[in-house]
Amino acid sequence: MKLLKTEIKNQVLKDMEHILDTNREELLQANQKDLDAFNRDDQALYDRLIVNDKKVDQMIQAVKEVRLQEDPVSKEISTRNLDNGLKIINKTAPFGTIMIIYESRPDVTVEAAVLAFKANNKILLKGGKEAYHSNKALVKFWHQALEQNGLSEDFIQFLEMDRTQTQEFLKNPDQDLDLIVPRGGERLIAFVKEHAKCAVLVSGRGNNFLYVHKEADWKKSLEVIVNAKTHKISACNALDKVLLDTQIEGYEAKLVELKNLLSEKGVSILVDEKVKNVLTDEETITDDSVWQEEFLAMKCVIGAVDNLDEAIIKINKNSGGHSASIMTENNSVAQTFMENVDCAAVYQNASTRFTDGGQMGVGAELAISTDKLHHRGPLGLKQLVTNKYYVFGDGQIRV
Repeated sequence: MKLLKTEIKNQVLKDMEHILDTNREELLQANQKDLDAFNRDDQALYDRLIVNDKKVDQMIQAVKEVRLQEDPVSKEISTRNLDNGLKIINKTAPFGTIMIIYESRPDVTVEAAVLAFKANNKILLKGGKEAYHSNKALVKFWHQALEQNGLSEDFIQFLEMDRTQTQEFLKNPDQDLDLIVPRGGERLIAFVKEHAKCAVLVSGRGNNFLYVHKEADWKKSLEVIVNAKTHKISACNALDKVLLDTQIEGYEAKLVELKNLLSEKGVSILVDEKVKNVLTDEETITDDSVWQEEFLAMKCVIGAVDNLDEAIIKINKNSGGHSASIMTENNSVAQTFMENVDCAAVYQNASTRFTDGGQMGVGAELAISTDKLHHRGPLGLKQLVTNKYYVFGDGQIRV
């Protein structure tokens, strides 16, 4: 796509803010159609689908925050003047065309598009059928903002495809694709990786762990566990597994207190064999694959480990590589944990719920990447660019 001036891009975003605000009733009515058609058996997916006035305000704020951020394109990364007279400048450059495939969450239609557009990328939006009417309305708003500024609707495209058509598109796209971001569960990610012919950046899988070290502040630990588990079960940064150190003072009593607290909050509990010796009435894990499962539900595993090394090994073997937290007052132990746990975000004495672009100061995010190339963690505006070398010479030839 042609490089646009920052002023033009920002004007599109400013217009989008106004369009969202003045047409919120149209969006809410479209969303109600989606909600009415949805099977509420999947509460997490239903929660992600809801759009209300507060959510519209958040969409507007997300667009505004991106508009106020510095343009990430054509920023100088480095400059070198070589002995042969060549001047080499490395600058940021747009990716090109990004496709995002996502389930439910209409707000992704706003956040993904605003980030891609400000970074001068073309974006293809493939939302789930459960949010069809909401997404259709939002893309209509985007096209209005583009049209008001004399720009092509091609910058933001809405793909209306079923699973078979999507599979065929991934195998044989009818346009250039530079990056695909599947934002959803493991089945979606596996589907995209199986069929895509370009780079795929994996996002969305949680299965986050929290380890309570023997030197943890117990009151603080309980508060963090409850927040990480129950604050928003549909989020990929929610907690699924708690590991309690058997060497902690009052180990058995603390297990009982943790179980009672989670049960009071409506959380169902699974336990491993060690914990079963104490919490004899709780359901035991019978299939080790549970350790690798993201629940997206009021459900939690409580397991026991004998030391820090065992906790690290357990987490690295089973987590989704998203977020992990250690509760300890020993900073040296925390440092070891954070250096050795292989996750995009690692915490000491804090809830995993902070793995979020807005909470981490990145602003709106396209996704939380659990890949290591090209970026890990929140994919904000500055992460939606690649780089390009500009080489200036005066007739130099290589000998």
